[in-house]
Amino acid sequence: MKIGIYGGTFNPPHAGHIKAAGDAVRVMNLDKLLVIPTATPPHKELPAGTATAQQRLEMAQLAFGGVDKAEVCDIELARGGRSYTIDTVKNLRERYPEDELWLIMGGDMFFSLESWYRFETLLSEVGFAVADRADESEKLREYVEHMRHEWAAKVEFIPERPVEVSSTELRQRLEKAEGRELLSNEVYAYIIKNRLYGAKAQLEWLREEAIKLLAPKRVPHVMGCEQEAVRLAQLWGEDVYSAAAAGILHDITKKCSANEQLLLCEKYGTVTDALELEAPKLLHSKTAADMAWVEFGISPEVREAIRWHTTGKPDMTMLEKIIYIADYMEPNRDFEGVDELRRLAYEDIDQALRLGLRMSIEDMQARNIVPHPRSSGALEYIENSLRQRGL
Repeated sequence: MKIGIYGGTFNPPHAGHIKAAGDAVRVMNLDKLLVIPTATPPHKELPAGTATAQQRLEMAQLAFGGVDKAEVCDIELARGGRSYTIDTVKNLRERYPEDELWLIMGGDMFFSLESWYRFETLLSEVGFAVADRADESEKLREYVEHMRHEWAAKVEFIPERPVEVSSTELRQRLEKAEGRELLSNEVYAYIIKNRLYGAKAQLEWLREEAIKLLAPKRVPHVMGCEQEAVRLAQLWGEDVYSAAAAGILHDITKKCSANEQLLLCEKYGTVTDALELEAPKLLHSKTAADMAWVEFGISPEVREAIRWHTTGKPDMTMLEKIIYIADYMEPNRDFEGVDELRRLAYEDIDQALRLGLRMSIEDMQARNIVPHPRSSGALEYIENSLRQRGL
């Protein structure tokens, strides 16, 4: 067999890695491509706060699962310590004594080959398949010829243009809610869920994921809530990203049945009270908050804004007020008093909150529904606060 060995930190595995793997399999006509995440690379330190070795392995399994003939191998992670290529090659030679072994690498790594640990021994064990570099293609070809003639190295050139991606720059972009297009959806979701690299979920991705969880008739409401929350955040000096994320995710468990809500409470460890258990419709704000926390990597502030968007609570933060009001008065809402609520929301958000809580409690009482004590407590708190302002 002709076996490719493609090692790297894969921190995270991105579009550049995937294209390089596919190009190598095709151009080299490989029978197998072993993708090998390194444990501790000898040539560089992994950045602080990076993904664990196990997480990098799991991301690699997600990323390379669709690459023909690729197989993720944990040989270096199982061995631990510094990941010298010659040690890995020796281990693989024991497994594949009669097969051709080829190291797959980028041009930047190939230029440093002569400085590698036990370089001359490595030459006798493997061939080298070198991917093109858009910025140094001619220089790379010259170095390939140098290695062939100076060291009798077995070298093949992969002429396919790579996807030029820096893992460092990608991690920086993830912190700014960017870079999703350079990752598979599975890897991106894994990064967000596990809060890797300080990544913030891209809002468009959050919308796509939220829509999958919503009843179709609820989508306009949720999109309207997001838009209203953003406008209010801009007016009242709140973080716009947090307002948008809370607006998008606030109803992601709304369509769940009473039994499904209880199962979600069990899954996410959601704390409930007696009234919520008697009226499971109240649970959706809590289960949505906890699902958003676990699955979408939101901040604690966004989590709390989602948690209290139905009942409110005493002493609400600005973000919590914004989501409560945006949910109540988003553009698709049409009921008596909504125009006054909208007017107040852009003039005095506390007065808008007072009106919203009053209307909500009165509506429930008119329908013979017992309001949650948190709503009454929230109303009492905001009334006291406004009274101190003379309102």
